[in-house]
Amino acid sequence: MAKVPTFSEQQIDYFMQEALNEAKLAGSEGEVPIGAVIVFENQIIARAHNHRERDQLATAHAELIAIERANQALKSWRLEDTALFVTLEPCIMCAGAIINARVPAVYYGAQDAKGGATQSLYHLLEDQRLNHRAFVQSDVRAKESSLLLQHFFAKIRAKRKQK
Repeated sequence: MAKVPTFSEQQIDYFMQEALNEAKLAGSEGEVPIGAVIVFENQIIARAHNHRERDQLATAHAELIAIERANQALKSWRLEDTALFVTLEPCIMCAGAIINARVPAVYYGAQDAKGGATQSLYHLLEDQRLNHRAFVQSDVRAKESSLLLQHFFAKIRAKRKQK
């Protein structure tokens, strides 16, 4: 099993801020504001935000795009010794990609009561039946992550109401 990278509280805060920056960029582009970064040897090697609307792809989640970019950066499908920082709890699809890419650590902001696959609805990353498990830390700057999502959807509802 891959080694779980360790970070200080300041590093965790910094990397999550970078994921929040990606989420804000997504929101400014009309995408659901979710952002992700992948860290290797204390350096960000990949960053991404949702592109589902732009690309019209159901799979264009921040986590998947970041994983693909990290694969390219490391020239390997195995992302051992990395950590993923994402503003919203990963869904089933993204949790599957995390498992398949062998990401050993996931830090996320807001919980997703309707689609979360790491702690809210399912515990895929800690399931002993699977060939890979990951350390999971939730609620990292959760309030900021939640507020980004709440404000984004409030704007959408307000626009619909105006029409």
